Amino acid sequence: MFKLSPQKLVNLTLLVLTISIAVQCEKDKVQTQDVPTKKNDSLALVKKDSLIQDSIKKNTIVYQPFIFPKNKRDSAMAVFNDQFSKEEQTVILSLNRLDLKNKWRADTLMIPDKIDATLMSYSPFPRTLDQLKEVSKIVFFSYPIQAYALYENGALIKWGPTSMGHKTAQTKRGLMFTNWKKELAISTVDSDWKLPYNFNVHNTLGIGWHQYDLPGYPASHSCLRLTMDDAKFLYKWADQWILNKGGATVKANGTPVIVFGDYQWGGKKPWKNLSNDAQSNNISVEEMNAVIKPDLAKILEEQAKRNTVVSAQNTTQPSA
Repeated sequence: MFKLSPQKLVNLTLLVLTISIAVQCEKDKVQTQDVPTKKNDSLALVKKDSLIQDSIKKNTIVYQPFIFPKNKRDSAMAVFNDQFSKEEQTVILSLNRLDLKNKWRADTLMIPDKIDATLMSYSPFPRTLDQLKEVSKIVFFSYPIQAYALYENGALIKWGPTSMGHKTAQTKRGLMFTNWKKELAISTVDSDWKLPYNFNVHNTLGIGWHQYDLPGYPASHSCLRLTMDDAKFLYKWADQWILNKGGATVKANGTPVIVFGDYQWGGKKPWKNLSNDAQSNNISVEEMNAVIKPDLAKILEEQAKRNTVVSAQNTTQPSA
């Protein structure tokens, strides 16, 4: 992890504020609570700079808004591209549920004062969940914050952005299990849609996770969109189901997956609150426990069944 210099962030803010003020003079107001008024520009920048300095001392994260005025989007994007490397942009966009292809959609970006390519420094999920100590692997997808999390024996190992089902094609909530996977699948909704590193989690409904556009809001046809790097990681990390001879019935399920919560349709995107409260997107241990508890017995039951099947397979396989 490396830090963005306070001066770099202040310079960036000054440039964007200059653009914003020009647009405001033309009465094109940017819809955000984070834009300071002309009268208080200097004071706001001093306060922001002070917050950044404090965060560095305390080793905490402070987010600063980068605003794209309606009539000066190209100018603002040029500033963003100039100020941040591709690696930095990837991190920033991920925190705003966007990918590089869709960064043009941004109106406001929350920018952290430290860049961590793993994203773990910004995790909204608890680092440990004691309730999951006996669960070898599990995946969570949160609708409210459009993010996924991977846990191994109760320890968070990875999290990242997602784009789940849009309002009229929402992703099914609840417990599912990974089953089959395909390195390049074709969408059943539109044959022109290519889905790299697809991992199916609900065979009859055709729900799976895969790489596809992250536009900064729930936009899929019920699937769980990921960045390319994340799709590749999950493709290797999760387990497929095990079928009985002939492939007609399931002998053992794959990795458990829980989709939970409700998105605030039409409301402010939750990650846009980070500049006011860096903890605003966090999901507490208690909230996660409430999500897990109804399905824990089933998860452990299916895990035990799978372990028995895998153990039997390993026993019957001839040694090399």
